[in-house]
Amino acid sequence: MYLDSCILVKLLSPEPDSVMFSQFCAGRLLHTSELAWTEVYSALLAKEREGKIPPALRERGTERFQTLVNRGTITMVPLNRVTLNKANHILGRCHPAVALRTLDAIHVASADLCQQFPLLTTDRRMREAAGRLGLPVYPPESAD
Repeated sequence: MYLDSCILVKLLSPEPDSVMFSQFCAGRLLHTSELAWTEVYSALLAKEREGKIPPALRERGTERFQTLVNRGTITMVPLNRVTLNKANHILGRCHPAVALRTLDAIHVASADLCQQFPLLTTDRRMREAAGRLGLPVYPPESAD
């Protein structure tokens, strides 16, 4: 399965739906874009700045993510020209119906390239784009 960065953050720090996603991902092969390396770190720093997590939890989350990648529990999809071309193609296919953001298009493209489904995301735009492309998503419906 493919996880966007917001789902990875839910696995690394407490959020209301963290347990649900942790249970769904348990024991499965996980994939994400190399983009997540920086997005996850940025999101954890933001949670710390906003007082949602203490510095120690941010540090543990960052270390855990690095460990999961280093152990091969999470496979990183390369961020390269092939991925960027696929993202551009997806942006074009979704325009004008879905105002897909750049980084979200890269995640959808990465999921499509690695063919590891479902795409786990709570982002409304990514879910709409995946729907237009016929890509399976989880959870089936989201209130994002």
